[in-house]
Amino acid sequence: MWAQRARVLGWLLLLQAVPRAAGARPCSPKYFGRDSMVCVCNATYCDTLDPVVLPSPGTYVKYESSKAGKRLERSEGSFQRSLRAPGLLLTLNISVLYQHVKGFGGSLSDAAALNILGLSQPAQDNLLQSYFSENGIEYNLVRVPMACSDFSVRPYSYDDVPYDYELKHFKLAEEDVKMKIPILHRVLAMAKRPLSLYASPWTSPAWMKSNEDVRGKGTLKGQAGDKYHKTWANYFIKFLDEYTKHNLTFWAVTAQNEPLAALLAHPQFPTIAFTAVQQRDFVAQDLGPALAQSSHSTRLIIMDDQRIHLPAWAKVVLGNATAARYVAGVGVHWYLDSIVPASCSLEATHKLFPNHFLLYTEACSGFLTYRFSVSLGCWERGDRYSHSILTVLNHFVAGWTDWNLALDLQGGPNWVKNYVDSPIIVDSSKDVFYKQPMFYHMGHFSKFIPEGSRRVGLHSSRWCLFCQLEHVALLRPDGTIVLVVLNRSAWDVPFGISDPAVGFIEAVAPASSIQTYLWRRQ
Repeated sequence: MWAQRARVLGWLLLLQAVPRAAGARPCSPKYFGRDSMVCVCNATYCDTLDPVVLPSPGTYVKYESSKAGKRLERSEGSFQRSLRAPGLLLTLNISVLYQHVKGFGGSLSDAAALNILGLSQPAQDNLLQSYFSENGIEYNLVRVPMACSDFSVRPYSYDDVPYDYELKHFKLAEEDVKMKIPILHRVLAMAKRPLSLYASPWTSPAWMKSNEDVRGKGTLKGQAGDKYHKTWANYFIKFLDEYTKHNLTFWAVTAQNEPLAALLAHPQFPTIAFTAVQQRDFVAQDLGPALAQSSHSTRLIIMDDQRIHLPAWAKVVLGNATAARYVAGVGVHWYLDSIVPASCSLEATHKLFPNHFLLYTEACSGFLTYRFSVSLGCWERGDRYSHSILTVLNHFVAGWTDWNLALDLQGGPNWVKNYVDSPIIVDSSKDVFYKQPMFYHMGHFSKFIPEGSRRVGLHSSRWCLFCQLEHVALLRPDGTIVLVVLNRSAWDVPFGISDPAVGFIEAVAPASSIQTYLWRRQ
């Protein structure tokens, strides 16, 4: 009898431990070393999340991922009237309002499209739903390369007929028509949130470049205002026109992917080099007017390069009144972030140009590592994603875009062998894909912080030398508070949360973990 009661009690305790969102499917784990865990998906199974259901007033919901193995695990709790001895206390202050959020997402490169389409149709659906559906992490930003990037299987442009200044031979590539466009239609059909697409060019046709090659270091021939620059500006419009014929519209374009990449890149890397002065003049005389006179309401993002160039790049381009009126924001890549603090670059730029948004447009792990471009299950790579997102959100950035949505086990394909890592790695030979810690770290932001959310004040009662807690608080358009807490240390950190309108939460951030809290403010 006692044994039977013990079994019943055990089942009750187990049921209490299961998150209430019982429809969600758990991770199917696979380990690559002791702490390196991925979640395995295939044609018949993939872990899922339920749509976010807001808790009743006076309670909160928490999602947690950890190096110990949790992946966006949901639980609920109640606010208290007081705390016993909180030590570290995070206090919300919604009277202090900062930047609005645009969103979070990834890039549909040729390589990403090839890897996605290398899976069976049901596995493809599971991958796309993981990123874009209510049962996934609900990305709302998608960056699309204009023609080839290095993450293509070949160098190409949309008009390789020499000196076709009227772009009569402009034509989308098979990579667009057969791969990227069909995927984007599928994504739009499954996403509940509005998606914002933005495009970035790597290179012009060879006949427009000083080196006469799509590959390698070259500048646009001539100077701003001439036939080469007018043609290049109209190339953007042609791209938007052709995608519109496929019922796809773009929220924005960037003026050039990494205009100073020629300084650091592989000699075969597809690029056009621009200085800030050259970009200013191109925007003011060519690209800005072309977009303004077109039928498209597409916005323009400048720089699209490392933050070491800020605020100097913004001063040159946005300091010019003619150029500035065509520009909506500044794009930033994460690769050299460790060289210059966010306060000296991002925040300084925001203070100078508060009406132009800052958006992180590219990031990835595994770059410049010759042995481990892909490191399956590496928690630290996800941890670095969250550290970056938290840092830049706290310095006026409006959103964060990952690089390739999916890569193969080598970190490609990439025709210059510039292999890197991705939140999702595809093994098409087994018709499986692996969701890495980076994927779940992204989800702690993308799923819970919709477009239109606004960063609010969050005061920490004391600076914690050894606990390494990082955090941000936001007010969603529906009035819900989102608080993200990252613990990068190797030990648990107790802390408290105070919302003067609701009460207190007594919390613990486990070692090597990330948590997202949501609650209503009555």
